Amino acid sequence: MNKEDPTDLIPFTIDLTLDEARRRAEVMAALGPDWDPVAVLQGEDEAYALLYSGLDAEQQRTYDLLVAAGVLPGKEPGREAAH
Repeated sequence: MNKEDPTDLIPFTIDLTLDEARRRAEVMAALGPDWDPVAVLQGEDEAYALLYSGLDAEQQRTYDLLVAAGVLPGKEPGREAAH
């Protein structure tokens, strides 16, 4: 078996800068001129509030436990579950 010496290998690199710029431009074009990120975030907040509204006492306790454990995000702005 002939093993190659790693120092004999030729480095292989790819610069994806242009591809990433093109991808981002395509995403923005697909979103269109009427895309409103503030409205999207407000809609997400409304959906999140609706998802956890109307919980009975036991469901609320379970929800509170999951938030405290970092499994579910809380209700504060910029919320995300702890990792």
